[in-house]
Amino acid sequence: MAGPLDRELAAALVGCPRYDLADIQQCRALDQLLNPPYDTGLSPEVRFSDEVLQRPDGSQFRVRVVQPRRCDPAAAVLVNIHGGGFCLGAAEYDDATNAELAKRTAAVIVSPQYRLAPEHPYPAALEDCIHTLTWLAGPECSIPHDPARLAVMGNSAGGGLAAACALWLRDHTQIQLAAQILLEPELDHRLTTPSMRAGQETPIWFLRNAEWSWNYYLAGQQPDHYASPSLATHLANLPPTYIWVNQVDPLRDEGLAYATALGEAGVAVEVHQWPGTCHGFIGFKHLGVTKSALSELVRVISAYV
Repeated sequence: MAGPLDRELAAALVGCPRYDLADIQQCRALDQLLNPPYDTGLSPEVRFSDEVLQRPDGSQFRVRVVQPRRCDPAAAVLVNIHGGGFCLGAAEYDDATNAELAKRTAAVIVSPQYRLAPEHPYPAALEDCIHTLTWLAGPECSIPHDPARLAVMGNSAGGGLAAACALWLRDHTQIQLAAQILLEPELDHRLTTPSMRAGQETPIWFLRNAEWSWNYYLAGQQPDHYASPSLATHLANLPPTYIWVNQVDPLRDEGLAYATALGEAGVAVEVHQWPGTCHGFIGFKHLGVTKSALSELVRVISAYV
Protein backbone atom coordinates (compact mmCIF):
# COMPACT_ATOMS: atom_id res chain seq x y z
CA MET A 1 0.00 0.00 0.00
CA ALA A 2 1.10 3.56 -0.67
CA GLY A 3 2.60 5.74 2.00
CA PRO A 4 5.60 5.42 4.33
CA LEU A 5 5.18 4.43 7.94
CA ASP A 6 5.85 6.84 10.77
CA ARG A 7 9.55 6.47 11.58
CA GLU A 8 9.03 5.58 15.24
CA LEU A 9 6.34 3.07 14.34
CA ALA A 10 8.47 1.44 11.64
CA ALA A 11 11.28 0.97 14.16
CA ALA A 12 8.88 -0.49 16.74
CA LEU A 13 7.60 -3.03 14.21
CA VAL A 14 11.06 -4.49 13.56
CA GLY A 15 11.12 -8.02 14.92
CA CYS A 16 7.42 -8.08 15.80
CA PRO A 17 6.01 -11.60 15.44
CA ARG A 18 3.49 -12.06 12.65
CA TYR A 19 0.11 -13.55 13.49
CA ASP A 20 -1.19 -16.23 11.14
CA LEU A 21 -4.84 -16.88 11.90
CA ALA A 22 -4.69 -20.19 10.05
CA ASP A 23 -3.35 -21.54 13.38
CA ILE A 24 -5.78 -20.03 15.86
CA GLN A 25 -4.36 -21.74 18.95
CA GLN A 26 -0.83 -20.56 18.22
CA CYS A 27 -2.19 -17.03 17.72
CA ARG A 28 -3.97 -17.15 21.07
CA ALA A 29 -0.79 -18.29 22.81
CA LEU A 30 1.12 -15.45 21.14
CA ASP A 31 -1.64 -13.03 22.11
CA GLN A 32 -1.28 -13.94 25.77
CA LEU A 33 2.49 -13.63 25.59
CA LEU A 34 2.31 -10.16 24.06
CA ASN A 35 -0.40 -8.94 26.45
CA PRO A 36 0.79 -9.63 30.01
CA PRO A 37 -1.56 -8.57 32.82
CA TYR A 38 -1.58 -4.85 33.43
CA ASP A 39 -0.30 -3.74 36.83
CA THR A 40 -3.41 -1.99 38.10
CA GLY A 41 -1.29 -0.35 40.80
CA LEU A 42 0.04 1.94 38.09
CA SER A 43 -3.40 3.57 37.91
CA PRO A 44 -4.37 4.40 41.52
CA GLU A 45 -6.89 7.01 40.35
CA VAL A 46 -9.20 4.32 38.95
CA ARG A 47 -10.81 1.14 40.22
CA PHE A 48 -10.92 -2.17 38.35
CA SER A 49 -13.71 -4.69 38.94
CA ASP A 50 -15.63 -7.43 37.16
CA GLU A 51 -19.36 -7.97 36.84
CA VAL A 52 -20.99 -11.24 35.81
CA LEU A 53 -23.98 -11.03 33.49
CA GLN A 54 -26.43 -13.81 32.75
CA ARG A 55 -27.53 -14.59 29.21
CA PRO A 56 -31.14 -15.59 28.45
CA ASP A 57 -30.09 -19.25 28.29
CA GLY A 58 -28.68 -19.10 31.83
CA SER A 59 -25.01 -19.10 30.87
CA GLN A 60 -22.83 -16.27 32.11
CA PHE A 61 -20.13 -13.95 30.88
CA ARG A 62 -17.89 -11.35 32.47
CA VAL A 63 -17.55 -7.63 31.87
CA ARG A 64 -14.53 -5.62 32.97
CA VAL A 65 -15.34 -2.28 34.63
CA VAL A 66 -12.83 0.56 34.95
CA GLN A 67 -14.08 3.66 36.74
CA PRO A 68 -12.70 6.69 38.52
CA ARG A 69 -12.43 6.17 42.28
CA ARG A 70 -14.40 9.36 42.74
CA CYS A 71 -17.23 8.29 40.49
CA ASP A 72 -19.81 10.89 39.49
CA PRO A 73 -23.36 9.44 39.64
CA ALA A 74 -24.01 11.32 36.38
CA ALA A 75 -20.88 9.96 34.69
CA ALA A 76 -20.77 8.94 31.06
CA VAL A 77 -20.41 5.21 30.41
CA LEU A 78 -18.57 3.83 27.41
CA VAL A 79 -18.73 0.20 26.31
CA ASN A 80 -15.31 -0.49 24.77
CA ILE A 81 -15.32 -3.68 22.68
CA HIS A 82 -11.90 -5.26 22.25
CA GLY A 83 -10.43 -6.24 18.90
CA GLY A 84 -8.86 -9.48 17.73
CA GLY A 85 -10.46 -10.45 14.44
CA PHE A 86 -13.53 -11.90 16.21
CA CYS A 87 -11.36 -14.81 17.38
CA LEU A 88 -8.64 -13.35 19.65
CA GLY A 89 -8.37 -10.90 22.51
CA ALA A 90 -9.67 -10.37 26.02
CA ALA A 91 -11.28 -7.54 27.92
CA GLU A 92 -8.21 -7.14 30.18
CA TYR A 93 -5.94 -6.40 27.22
CA ASP A 94 -7.44 -2.90 27.17
CA ASP A 95 -6.91 -2.25 30.90
CA ALA A 96 -4.10 0.27 30.37
CA THR A 97 -5.99 2.23 27.71
CA ASN A 98 -9.27 2.06 29.61
CA ALA A 99 -7.59 3.28 32.80
CA GLU A 100 -6.11 6.26 30.99
CA LEU A 101 -9.44 7.11 29.35
CA ALA A 102 -11.36 6.79 32.64
CA LYS A 103 -8.79 8.98 34.42
CA ARG A 104 -8.76 11.69 31.76
CA THR A 105 -12.50 11.80 30.91
CA ALA A 106 -14.12 10.73 34.23
CA ALA A 107 -16.16 8.20 32.23
CA VAL A 108 -16.88 4.63 33.28
CA ILE A 109 -15.39 2.18 30.77
CA VAL A 110 -16.98 -1.27 30.45
CA SER A 111 -15.45 -4.04 28.33
CA PRO A 112 -17.39 -7.27 27.72
CA GLN A 113 -15.57 -10.59 27.50
CA TYR A 114 -17.66 -11.67 24.54
CA ARG A 115 -17.62 -15.17 23.08
CA LEU A 116 -15.00 -15.76 20.41
CA ALA A 117 -15.16 -17.49 17.03
CA PRO A 118 -14.66 -20.09 15.67
CA GLU A 119 -16.03 -21.88 18.75
CA HIS A 120 -18.85 -19.34 18.93
CA PRO A 121 -19.61 -17.86 15.50
CA TYR A 122 -21.98 -15.00 14.69
CA PRO A 123 -24.17 -13.85 16.38
CA ALA A 124 -22.65 -14.91 19.74
CA ALA A 125 -20.22 -12.00 20.13
CA LEU A 126 -22.82 -9.45 19.05
CA GLU A 127 -25.38 -10.86 21.48
CA ASP A 128 -22.96 -10.47 24.39
CA CYS A 129 -22.13 -6.89 23.45
CA ILE A 130 -25.81 -5.98 23.07
CA HIS A 131 -26.58 -7.64 26.40
CA THR A 132 -23.89 -5.47 28.03
CA LEU A 133 -25.39 -2.29 26.57
CA THR A 134 -28.98 -3.16 27.51
CA TRP A 135 -27.84 -4.04 31.05
CA LEU A 136 -26.17 -0.64 31.41
CA ALA A 137 -29.29 1.08 30.12
CA GLY A 138 -31.58 -0.82 32.50
CA PRO A 139 -32.49 -0.72 36.20
CA GLU A 140 -30.46 -3.78 37.23
CA CYS A 141 -27.11 -2.07 36.73
CA SER A 142 -25.71 -0.66 39.98
CA ILE A 143 -22.72 1.15 38.45
CA PRO A 144 -23.20 4.90 38.97
CA HIS A 145 -23.71 6.55 35.59
CA ASP A 146 -26.15 8.54 33.48
CA PRO A 147 -27.98 6.17 31.07
CA ALA A 148 -28.46 9.09 28.69
CA ARG A 149 -24.67 9.29 28.36
CA LEU A 150 -24.22 5.72 27.11
CA ALA A 151 -21.91 5.23 24.12
CA VAL A 152 -20.21 2.36 22.34
CA MET A 153 -16.63 2.15 21.13
CA GLY A 154 -14.57 -0.62 19.56
CA ASN A 155 -11.28 -1.31 17.87
CA SER A 156 -10.88 -3.44 14.73
CA ALA A 157 -13.34 -6.34 15.05
CA GLY A 158 -14.59 -4.53 18.13
CA GLY A 159 -15.27 -1.52 15.92
CA GLY A 160 -17.36 -3.72 13.64
CA LEU A 161 -19.24 -5.07 16.65
CA ALA A 162 -19.77 -1.53 17.94
CA ALA A 163 -21.27 -0.48 14.60
CA ALA A 164 -23.48 -3.58 14.62
CA CYS A 165 -24.65 -2.79 18.16
CA ALA A 166 -25.66 0.72 17.12
CA LEU A 167 -27.68 -0.69 14.21
CA TRP A 168 -29.33 -3.36 16.34
CA LEU A 169 -30.24 -1.03 19.21
CA ARG A 170 -31.74 1.47 16.76
CA ASP A 171 -33.85 -1.24 15.14
CA HIS A 172 -34.97 -3.24 18.19
CA THR A 173 -34.92 -1.01 21.29
CA GLN A 174 -35.70 2.46 22.55
CA ILE A 175 -32.08 2.96 23.69
CA GLN A 176 -30.52 6.04 22.13
CA LEU A 177 -26.74 5.92 22.19
CA ALA A 178 -24.90 9.18 22.72
CA ALA A 179 -22.24 8.16 20.19
CA GLN A 180 -20.49 5.36 18.37
CA ILE A 181 -16.69 5.56 18.22
CA LEU A 182 -15.25 3.21 15.60
CA LEU A 183 -11.47 2.75 15.64
CA GLU A 184 -9.95 1.10 12.54
CA PRO A 185 -13.21 -0.88 12.27
CA GLU A 186 -13.64 -4.27 10.57
CA LEU A 187 -16.95 -3.75 8.78
CA ASP A 188 -17.06 -5.54 5.43
CA HIS A 189 -16.83 -9.30 4.87
CA ARG A 190 -16.56 -8.87 1.10
CA LEU A 191 -12.88 -7.84 1.26
CA THR A 192 -13.04 -6.06 -2.09
CA THR A 193 -11.93 -2.50 -1.33
CA PRO A 194 -8.72 -1.23 -2.96
CA SER A 195 -6.92 -0.99 0.39
CA MET A 196 -7.89 -4.55 1.29
CA ARG A 197 -6.81 -6.00 -2.06
CA ALA A 198 -3.52 -4.08 -1.80
CA GLY A 199 -2.96 -5.09 1.81
CA GLN A 200 -1.37 -8.50 1.34
CA GLU A 201 1.83 -7.74 3.25
CA THR A 202 0.84 -4.86 5.52
CA PRO A 203 1.99 -4.92 9.17
CA ILE A 204 -0.21 -6.47 11.88
CA TRP A 205 -3.28 -7.01 9.66
CA PHE A 206 -3.37 -8.24 6.08
CA LEU A 207 -5.70 -9.83 3.54
CA ARG A 208 -5.08 -13.47 4.46
CA ASN A 209 -5.85 -12.87 8.12
CA ALA A 210 -8.95 -10.88 7.17
CA GLU A 211 -10.16 -13.89 5.19
CA TRP A 212 -9.61 -16.24 8.15
CA SER A 213 -11.26 -13.77 10.51
CA TRP A 214 -14.49 -13.59 8.52
CA ASN A 215 -14.47 -17.34 7.86
CA TYR A 216 -14.28 -18.02 11.59
CA TYR A 217 -16.92 -15.43 12.47
CA LEU A 218 -19.49 -16.30 9.81
CA ALA A 219 -18.93 -20.08 9.77
CA GLY A 220 -20.53 -20.41 6.36
CA GLN A 221 -23.52 -18.18 7.14
CA GLN A 222 -24.76 -15.61 4.67
CA PRO A 223 -24.20 -12.38 6.59
CA ASP A 224 -26.79 -9.73 7.27
CA HIS A 225 -25.95 -6.13 8.08
CA TYR A 226 -25.61 -6.89 11.78
CA ALA A 227 -22.78 -9.29 10.93
CA SER A 228 -21.21 -7.09 8.26
CA PRO A 229 -22.33 -3.50 8.86
CA SER A 230 -21.12 -2.30 5.46
CA LEU A 231 -24.13 -4.15 4.02
CA ALA A 232 -26.53 -1.79 5.81
CA THR A 233 -28.61 0.26 3.38
CA HIS A 234 -30.55 2.23 6.01
CA LEU A 235 -28.18 4.30 8.15
CA ALA A 236 -30.42 7.18 9.22
CA ASN A 237 -31.02 7.86 12.92
CA LEU A 238 -27.75 6.36 14.09
CA PRO A 239 -25.87 8.22 16.83
CA PRO A 240 -23.17 10.80 16.17
CA THR A 241 -20.15 8.90 14.91
CA TYR A 242 -16.39 9.19 15.09
CA ILE A 243 -14.31 6.94 12.83
CA TRP A 244 -10.55 6.66 12.69
CA VAL A 245 -8.65 4.85 9.99
CA ASN A 246 -4.96 4.27 9.32
CA GLN A 247 -3.10 5.18 6.15
CA VAL A 248 -1.38 1.79 5.73
CA ASP A 249 -4.22 -0.53 6.73
CA PRO A 250 -6.33 -2.92 4.63
CA LEU A 251 -9.38 -1.77 6.63
CA ARG A 252 -8.89 1.87 5.68
CA ASP A 253 -11.27 2.09 2.74
CA GLU A 254 -14.19 0.27 4.34
CA GLY A 255 -14.00 2.70 7.26
CA LEU A 256 -13.96 5.68 4.91
CA ALA A 257 -16.83 4.25 2.87
CA TYR A 258 -18.92 3.71 6.00
CA ALA A 259 -18.25 7.28 7.10
CA THR A 260 -19.37 8.58 3.71
CA ALA A 261 -22.54 6.48 3.79
CA LEU A 262 -23.37 7.69 7.31
CA GLY A 263 -22.92 11.30 6.25
CA GLU A 264 -25.15 10.81 3.22
CA ALA A 265 -27.81 9.39 5.57
CA GLY A 266 -27.74 12.55 7.65
CA VAL A 267 -25.70 11.19 10.56
CA ALA A 268 -23.23 13.57 12.18
CA VAL A 269 -19.87 11.96 11.43
CA GLU A 270 -16.24 12.88 12.01
CA VAL A 271 -13.35 11.05 10.35
CA HIS A 272 -9.67 11.03 11.21
CA GLN A 273 -7.09 9.29 9.03
CA TRP A 274 -3.79 8.87 10.85
CA PRO A 275 -0.90 9.38 8.43
CA GLY A 276 1.96 6.90 8.52
CA THR A 277 0.13 4.40 10.69
CA CYS A 278 -0.74 0.74 10.34
CA HIS A 279 -3.42 -1.38 11.95
CA GLY A 280 -2.98 -1.78 15.69
CA PHE A 281 -0.56 1.09 16.18
CA ILE A 282 -2.38 2.09 19.36
CA GLY A 283 -0.78 -0.94 21.02
CA PHE A 284 2.65 0.74 20.91
CA LYS A 285 2.08 2.99 23.91
CA HIS A 286 5.45 4.77 23.88
CA LEU A 287 5.17 6.25 20.37
CA GLY A 288 4.47 9.91 19.75
CA VAL A 289 1.69 9.12 17.29
CA THR A 290 0.06 6.76 19.80
CA LYS A 291 0.13 9.38 22.53
CA SER A 292 -1.48 11.80 20.08
CA ALA A 293 -4.13 9.20 19.26
CA LEU A 294 -4.95 8.66 22.93
CA SER A 295 -5.30 12.41 23.45
CA GLU A 296 -7.60 12.48 20.43
CA LEU A 297 -9.75 9.77 22.03
CA VAL A 298 -9.96 11.79 25.23
CA ARG A 299 -11.16 14.76 23.19
CA VAL A 300 -13.74 12.70 21.32
CA ILE A 301 -15.17 11.01 24.40
CA SER A 302 -15.37 14.33 26.25
CA ALA A 303 -17.07 16.02 23.29
CA TYR A 304 -19.43 13.26 22.23
CA VAL A 305 -20.47 11.61 25.49
